[in-house]
Amino acid sequence: MNAGKTWDILFLEERPSIGLAFFRIFVALTTGLHVIPSFFHLDDNYLSTAFKTLNPIFFTDGALALAQNSPDWLVIAFVWFFCITWFCFLIGLFSQVSCILMTLCCYYFYALNSFHIGTLSWDILLVTLFLMCLTPYHGDYFSVDALRRGDPDAWQRKRPFFIQRLLQVQVASTFFYTGLYKISAHGNWLTGNPMYSLMHYPPIGVTKNFLLKEWLGMHPSLCYWLGIFIIFMELSLPFWLFNPKTRRSGIIAGFIFHILLILTLDVPAIFFFLFPAQLLLFIHPQAVRGLIEARRRHAYKFKVIYDGDCVFCKASVARLKVMDLWGHLACEPMREALSEIKLSDGQDTWGGFDAFRRMCRLLPMLYPMLLFVYLPGACAIGRWCYARIARNRRCLGNRCDRV
Repeated sequence: MNAGKTWDILFLEERPSIGLAFFRIFVALTTGLHVIPSFFHLDDNYLSTAFKTLNPIFFTDGALALAQNSPDWLVIAFVWFFCITWFCFLIGLFSQVSCILMTLCCYYFYALNSFHIGTLSWDILLVTLFLMCLTPYHGDYFSVDALRRGDPDAWQRKRPFFIQRLLQVQVASTFFYTGLYKISAHGNWLTGNPMYSLMHYPPIGVTKNFLLKEWLGMHPSLCYWLGIFIIFMELSLPFWLFNPKTRRSGIIAGFIFHILLILTLDVPAIFFFLFPAQLLLFIHPQAVRGLIEARRRHAYKFKVIYDGDCVFCKASVARLKVMDLWGHLACEPMREALSEIKLSDGQDTWGGFDAFRRMCRLLPMLYPMLLFVYLPGACAIGRWCYARIARNRRCLGNRCDRV
């Protein structure tokens, strides 16, 4: 196999991008949990009253001076701008543009004061955001962009694979670097016993009071060999992940590793949201597509009945088809006046808001709505809102022959 062919297979071969769309949500959650909490203490972190620490290694002198001279009103404006672009990126509205603008805000706050968020995990997140800025593919599904385009086959659309591959390289390199750091930096894990020291940290330290902490603190030899095992796992995990024969074991081992980290150490949000989702990018997209197709073939069908003469109704059903990842819905237009959409499983029939609430259990893009549609009082409010929308379909759809 020549070099050009290998390059195409590794980076340019087109594969379904649904995994990247799923990953976008976790990148947004991680970014929000890193940055938004710092806004609750603007006086201490970013405003002119804050004690600020510069980062001349990461930024040029000109960029630092420009950020440090920002008046307070500009800082507050950037706070609002970040929140808006972050939310747009989370829901996938103009996903590439919102990602670029949100990332620029992140760099602004990082230059304004690197002390609060200037950690290794933050640097890793910035690299991830930069890679996500390079492509709009993360808006192909699980996004408002997908609904705007109205393509029901968006979940299986093929895109160049280079961003997913670079993200794979990033997380594998992070594992390898952290393992290498443990045997080459000050406090070498081969000659010392940092694990034993962690078991004796004060309560304010980085170690949580987990179940076996005191017991491990009484066994220094076990702590040492546990540290050696961690080094072995971090150095070998990249090879497991890139080898197709050991990839599944590598993903499982990576998940276990992160679960143990979360249970034992006070780690940043990146370990909880970003890294586990990044490990899932090693699953071959064709395998994901195969699983979805298998589920669609065996999906229990629900009939959706709607007014086929209503522009607004037809547009709404088109969006339902985009969200119907598991293939549950069979849509059937009716040539008669329907005041609300109907959903039937062959035995029971739901209408209006009740149909929508049932769909929230069937369509993955509506799963977040389950947090709201089953709240006490949600049914009464939802039915009232649905009735108002149904009565004004003519205005919402620009034209509608039936009321």
